[in-house]
Amino acid sequence: MIEKITGFIDLVNEKLGRLLAWATLLLVLVQFAIVIGFYIFRDGSIFMQESLLYLHSLIFLGAAGYTLKHNGHVRVDVFYGNFSEKTKAWINLLGTLFFLLPVSGVIGWFSWPFIADSWAAMEGSIEASGIQAVYLLKSLILAFVFFILLQGLSLVLHSLRIIRGAEHLSEEKPEGV
Repeated sequence: MIEKITGFIDLVNEKLGRLLAWATLLLVLVQFAIVIGFYIFRDGSIFMQESLLYLHSLIFLGAAGYTLKHNGHVRVDVFYGNFSEKTKAWINLLGTLFFLLPVSGVIGWFSWPFIADSWAAMEGSIEASGIQAVYLLKSLILAFVFFILLQGLSLVLHSLRIIRGAEHLSEEKPEGV
């Protein structure tokens, strides 16, 4: 049963992360279009410029769970690399329970009124030609919290299985390390 839960959570964050990776291409293309529009046609678009903020936020906030799944978040691994598999699992378990989950909960708790107010006002850009959906942008904070908490639950379950000897630690390292 635990394998099905962790498998589902891992799959959701994997698929979402891979989908959002394509948004980076869109981000580059939009930036390219903005530069071409400005330097060649002497024309700028507030909507296009604001879309960069939306895409950037979507990529980083939406793919946070994917990044956690692949051990891509910053860590202080001075000693961690030399520890046994079970010790690493204990560190992952305790770090998730005492840091990741509470901090994510605090972010969600304190951002909720901020996001609810934005939705109540249907907050839009201060620019007339900007994106009139700031409330959606702010909602990405809750998406971040949701996917981090989801992957945190998976990490807790994986760690417990490793501690019990039912699973081995994935030593996946982020690309470029």
